[in-house]
Amino acid sequence: MQLIGEISTDRPLLVLAVKEEAAHLDGTLPVLLTGMGKVNAATALATALARGPKPSSIVNLGTAGALTAGWAGSTQEIAVVIQHDLDTDLLHTLTGDTFGGPIKLAGSGTGPTLATGDTFVSESAARERLAARADLVDMEGYALASVAEQAGVPIRLVKHVSDEADEGAARSWRESVDNCARVLAAWARTNLA
Repeated sequence: MQLIGEISTDRPLLVLAVKEEAAHLDGTLPVLLTGMGKVNAATALATALARGPKPSSIVNLGTAGALTAGWAGSTQEIAVVIQHDLDTDLLHTLTGDTFGGPIKLAGSGTGPTLATGDTFVSESAARERLAARADLVDMEGYALASVAEQAGVPIRLVKHVSDEADEGAARSWRESVDNCARVLAAWARTNLA
């Protein structure tokens, strides 16, 4: 976890997983780098919010893999986020309670559904299985949305599609992450000014 800048109640907090995704941000807004995965993301954001003050909002910028055709190279604001590695139906059957259900993000309209899990999806069978439930996949979005919801801070998830979540995903991510970082920084300058 690394916080760059100071959180204040009158500005959004930018949250990204790794420095590669934040490489082209201009430093005008505070940035929290969480590390990859749901545990790192949740722990870092919860810690930052607990220390206070709370930001006016949270904006998660990051990369995502496409689970279906037509998303490559696009920047998307997420409407709904789910966990793809938590069996919510089985847990409900066992306990009668729902744990980790879908989170609808306020103000996001009709954007795509994002599936979050602790696996970097990089094989076609997993991609096809997830495509039945979501459009895009990442490793932090659900955890960040859950923490923000619990803390009462509005959140936006903005993802630039870096790869096709197939066998070439790791190579594609490495080759495209710098361009993705440029696009995300431009989005932040235009939409958060």
